[in-house]
Amino acid sequence: MDVSCDLEVDVNGEEIFIVDKNVICSYSGRINKLFGKRKRGTKYLKVIFHDFPGGAESFELITRFCYNKGKIEINHINVSTLYCAACYMEMEKSVSGNQNLFELTENLLADIRYWTWSELLDALKQCQNLIPVASSSGVIDKYLDSLIGRVASSCETSPCPSTSSADSSGFRLSCDSKSTESFKNSTFRATWWFEDLAAFEPFLIDILVKQMVSRNLDHGILSKFLFYYQKSRFASAKTMDEKCKTMETVIEMLYLLDLSCISFKTLFGMLRITLNLKISKCSRNKLESMIGSLLDQATLDNLLLPSPVGSSYLYDVNLVLRLLKSFISKGACCVPLTRLRKVASLIDLYIAEVAPDPCLKPSKFLALVKSLPESARDSYDAIYHATVMYFEVHSGLCEEEKMKICSGLNYEKLSSEACNHLAQNKKFPSKSAGQALITQQVKLKSLLQETNQASPYVDSHCSFAEAKNTGKEDQQIVLYAGKLDLSTENEKLKVHLQGMQCRVLELEKVCRKMQNQMAKMLKSRVSSHNNARSLPRLCS
Repeated sequence: MDVSCDLEVDVNGEEIFIVDKNVICSYSGRINKLFGKRKRGTKYLKVIFHDFPGGAESFELITRFCYNKGKIEINHINVSTLYCAACYMEMEKSVSGNQNLFELTENLLADIRYWTWSELLDALKQCQNLIPVASSSGVIDKYLDSLIGRVASSCETSPCPSTSSADSSGFRLSCDSKSTESFKNSTFRATWWFEDLAAFEPFLIDILVKQMVSRNLDHGILSKFLFYYQKSRFASAKTMDEKCKTMETVIEMLYLLDLSCISFKTLFGMLRITLNLKISKCSRNKLESMIGSLLDQATLDNLLLPSPVGSSYLYDVNLVLRLLKSFISKGACCVPLTRLRKVASLIDLYIAEVAPDPCLKPSKFLALVKSLPESARDSYDAIYHATVMYFEVHSGLCEEEKMKICSGLNYEKLSSEACNHLAQNKKFPSKSAGQALITQQVKLKSLLQETNQASPYVDSHCSFAEAKNTGKEDQQIVLYAGKLDLSTENEKLKVHLQGMQCRVLELEKVCRKMQNQMAKMLKSRVSSHNNARSLPRLCS
């Protein structure tokens, strides 16, 4: 071993170098601070680097630079490594007295705008092995700034330039002849860079997309790139950890974008993939939040996801409940009524699908029914029919459990047919049946009052006869309602409900007849009134 080599350097545990301390100190501020004041001949020195950028290969380049008195070939492939190593070793002009490695690499980076696209990609790929030094030194930002600028400029469609010269018409014709082809290639112009950037590691994509968002690149194109990146990385991934890291990165980046620019179908496809991945809870929550916010675009097939492994129930009801929570996270009043009712129709279909599941707990069934406000539904008939199916499958429910489930019904929004069916359905609690019929009675009474207010327009004889009959029936219903005691025995209540049912049907017939007569009367009066006004004036 050369006696002048008095410094042993352990580089990241990869390799040990024996070098001349004075040679290295003449260029490296870091080594100079550690051993510069020690005289030659002192005890053998040793230094250990745990995080040297680029590892042993990079340190070898540094030693060559120092032994060659500041001379080394620098190109787009090694410039990233040398720049980061120079920053790490503090190889600046202030140390060597003349141009040092830091200045040499910085000069090359200053001309980055003249690099080819492939040179820029090679440099960025080298940076992937230099994190976090490359990030803290700013070299990654230099590369990404140039890369994003090129991507942004290529995505902009430049119109044919105008001119006022005599040959302008011929030039415009040339442009117009290419317009169709240009339109066809517009998609390629916006996405040509997808394949090249898909080779980057997730942490670099994280930095890249964040900068693209800050530069206001089109969110629709960015979302397409992220979906492309996820698909591409999954195809080449060798482990589940790689897939999880890729998926988490894509979700985090999508969460930064405008939701209206993201494909709902692809989001749901990602959700299905994550069912078999152990991604972080934070990433899963963000994905579900995005999907939940766009729930009005979903179909029934989207929601029919299998339950997690180990669960007894058929479909993942808990997931749907979380999506619904995200949909109205800002309050139901903040959601347009059209979107709210669209989701309500979808959930009604979903409830009908899961109701026959014998393992579905009453609390989950009720949670689905009550997940949306009552204003989201014009009718509760679909919910009623799903409840009927649920009671048929879950025949062992007690009265108290059935009443809790029935609390999800809005009796005022049940049709007459649904109420009639409920009253005769022995699987429903007696209290629920009575409540349905009383609600119907109130509706009919209100309708009769509105009819009586308009009765002066109807023929007096017919009106008197019908009103007389209606009044009797109305009195009977009011009297019956007053005597109805829901705490009596079930059998007696059933008998009373049957009688009530007959009276409701009779009243419906009377109301329909009176409404028809009123409509005819009003129509004839309006017609005669219009004819009178349209007659010509006989005297001027």
